[in-house]
Amino acid sequence: MRLEIEDLRVRFGGVRPLDGVTLTFDSGLCGLIGPNGAGKTTLFNVLSGFVRPVSGRITAGGTDLLALAPHRRARWGLRRTFQQEQVVAELSAAGNLRLAADHLGGPDEGLLGFCGLEDPARPAGELTLLERRRLELARALVGTPRIVLLDEPAAGLSETESRALAEVVVAVPEKFGALVVLIEHDVALVGEVCATTAVLDFGRLIAAGPTAAVLADERVRAAYLGEAP
Repeated sequence: MRLEIEDLRVRFGGVRPLDGVTLTFDSGLCGLIGPNGAGKTTLFNVLSGFVRPVSGRITAGGTDLLALAPHRRARWGLRRTFQQEQVVAELSAAGNLRLAADHLGGPDEGLLGFCGLEDPARPAGELTLLERRRLELARALVGTPRIVLLDEPAAGLSETESRALAEVVVAVPEKFGALVVLIEHDVALVGEVCATTAVLDFGRLIAAGPTAAVLADERVRAAYLGEAP
C-alpha cells in the first residue's frame, strides 16, 4: 500500500500545523518523528478525517481518502490508535475487540494472541499498561486493515516493554499486508524498527527517506535532537 500526500495545508486561525507537506509512505513500517508541536498528530487527524485541510491531496492505493467520510475511511481499511487510551475498562479484552468489530467487520480473537494477550476474558481494567497497549493494537487490526496509524503506542512504557510491543508492531506489515506509520519519540526505537522515516518541524517536512540517513541529517539533528548543525 502506497500513501501519497501532496501539498497538505491545515490552518487553525493564524497557526499552520501543516504547511505544504508533500510526502510518500511506501509499504512496510515507516516512522514519523519530530519535536512536540511539529504537526505529527495533526497529520494523523487529517488522514483519519477528524481535521479537514484547507488544501492538498491524499491518495492511498489509488483511493482519494479526502473524498471519504471518516467512517468510510475506517471501513476502507484505515486504522489508528490514539495517545489517549480507547479501551473500555469494564469490558473484557475480547469484548473490546468485538466492540471494534461491530463497525469494522467480524472479530478475530486470534488477534489477541498475535498481540500478546493470552486471556481474552480478563477485564481490560485489570490489564497492565503494556497489556492495554497490546489491546489497543489488536483493536486497530480488526477487519482488513490497509493503513495502520500508531500514535505513540510506547508512551509511558519502560524500555523493555517498548521493545516487547515493537516486536508485535514489526510483524504487522507482513501478516496483514498493511502499511504501518509509527509516531514515536524514542529515536533509538525508530532506528531499530523503521525502514524509512519522515521528520516534521513546525508543520513542514524537513527530511524523509531511509531511517539511518534521516537520523544522520544535520537538519534533523538540529531540530529534533538538539544538536548544532
